[in-house]
Amino acid sequence: MTTQGAALLLSRRDLDFLLHDWLDAESLLTRPRFAEHSRETVDAVLDLAAEVAAEHFAPHNKRADAEEPTFDGRRVHMIPEVRKALDVLAQTGLIESSTELPHVVSTAAFAWFQAANPGTWAYPFLTIAAANLLRAHGTPEQIDAYVGPMAEGRFHGTMCLSEPQAGSSLADITTRAEPQPDGTHRLFGNKMWISAGEHELGENIVHLVLAKIPGGPPGVKGISLFAVPKFLADGQRNDIALAGLNHKMGYRGTTNTLLNFGEGAHTPDGRPGAVGQLVGPPNGGLACMFHMMNEARIGVGAGAAALGYTGYLKSVDYARTRTQGRPPAGKDPAAPPVPIIEHPDVRRMLLAQKCYAEGALALVLYCGRLLDEQHTGADPEGALLLLDVLTPIAKSWPSQWCVVANDLAIQVHGGYGYTREYDVEQHYRDNRLNPIHEGTHGIQALDLLGRKVVMQDGAGLTLLRERVAATCARATTGEPAELAAQLTAVWDRIIAVTAQIHSTADPDRLADATTYLEAVGHAVIAWIWLEQYLACGDRDEPFHRGKRQAARFFFRRELPRTGPQLDLLAALDRTTVEMDPGWF
Repeated sequence: MTTQGAALLLSRRDLDFLLHDWLDAESLLTRPRFAEHSRETVDAVLDLAAEVAAEHFAPHNKRADAEEPTFDGRRVHMIPEVRKALDVLAQTGLIESSTELPHVVSTAAFAWFQAANPGTWAYPFLTIAAANLLRAHGTPEQIDAYVGPMAEGRFHGTMCLSEPQAGSSLADITTRAEPQPDGTHRLFGNKMWISAGEHELGENIVHLVLAKIPGGPPGVKGISLFAVPKFLADGQRNDIALAGLNHKMGYRGTTNTLLNFGEGAHTPDGRPGAVGQLVGPPNGGLACMFHMMNEARIGVGAGAAALGYTGYLKSVDYARTRTQGRPPAGKDPAAPPVPIIEHPDVRRMLLAQKCYAEGALALVLYCGRLLDEQHTGADPEGALLLLDVLTPIAKSWPSQWCVVANDLAIQVHGGYGYTREYDVEQHYRDNRLNPIHEGTHGIQALDLLGRKVVMQDGAGLTLLRERVAATCARATTGEPAELAAQLTAVWDRIIAVTAQIHSTADPDRLADATTYLEAVGHAVIAWIWLEQYLACGDRDEPFHRGKRQAARFFFRRELPRTGPQLDLLAALDRTTVEMDPGWF
């Protein structure tokens, strides 16, 4: 794929604007942790990521979708381009350098791969998250054994949470870990929906597995975390077996597996049980796993934004070149057809996509900047508090609205968009997974309304409101002041409705948590758009005019959605909870 192909994945101009004009990523390079790097380093990393994504990931995206992995009962087979792409990625050192660069920069760089080929990118994505978890919670021996090879692309990683009977209800998992005299544990159980759970893309796969040690507390308080490698240190196969592959609507290039632990398929010492090493304290596994899950959730939001973005760019490209019809005013049947971008309804769909995709990408990059503040800034506690509130939004808002953007991309393409000859139908199918995995839309909503906005007596929501107010205070004149006044009114209402919901003793007060998530999410994205408007300053290039117009569109067409939603929440409506299951 050429440079033009990279231009249809993401906008480098927009990434530069977000990183440097808005988030001031260059200022991070003055901190000791990043002092060896410069603006030139950042630019080189983004250039390299764009090049590798366009030349080695994007070209086999459609083939990996059409020829998904297969299992013959012994081995998983997949197209060879996947391994070749991952080998090229490993040779670039981008995975290793991601730990040395600001997180906001690596988030931007990796977005190129998420746009180009989410199925192939899932393998390093999960590996990076697993390595970061082990780096934070593993023993020195575990870090030496696993993290280095992961960073080099030789080992891969997974997260094994769900089970067939439990789904997202982790309190109900039954996988058990029996302590052994040598300090290891033997694991017995089944794990379902494990992405990248089996393949031959590297030397080893390190599974991070949630299990319960017999005799521990009930529910989630009794969950521990274990590192369970496919191959043990002596090269023998661990007692982990692939029971089968799940066949998905999208993300088909990623193996999605049902794994059996400890069923005797492989017994290196003649005894059943998958050998695992405890990571973190006994019964503290869920807290450790959330290190990976929260990173993965922001990564899911980034992936959704990237797919929404590439669909948008391909829509714009198609609309500029596809001629059909004539302007509605003064139609002359003898006049030549015009590009469909001349039609107002097409521009409406493109503007909506622009709002969703660019707003979502800006949000996840802002969260990346917060991670840098948490690890290297002057107020790490404040950054973490704000990140806690924004994480369910950063996961769910892009996952919901960038699917809508991909739906609009199909619509812009018309009948062609519904065919496999064009990319946008695959982008829609791939993106449709993102509201489901790493915590469904509903789970994120319950987390936001039930936990995050009330934790520490509402300190996180208060801090977010203060950040919004500070932005509005900078918008003192003209149109920015008008937008700020509109945004202030919405946020005042959110604070009041949040207090009203939690002041009631109704046990069903969280029943409309998804409505709350969607309303607050739109208010957050409106804030992000006002931030971008202000970052444009007085510059008047087409790029900046487009940013301002997208902000206007969002405030005029999207933010008003929150009014009826907040009305419904304030009414504490019981329609859904009073629906008897027998009436369906």
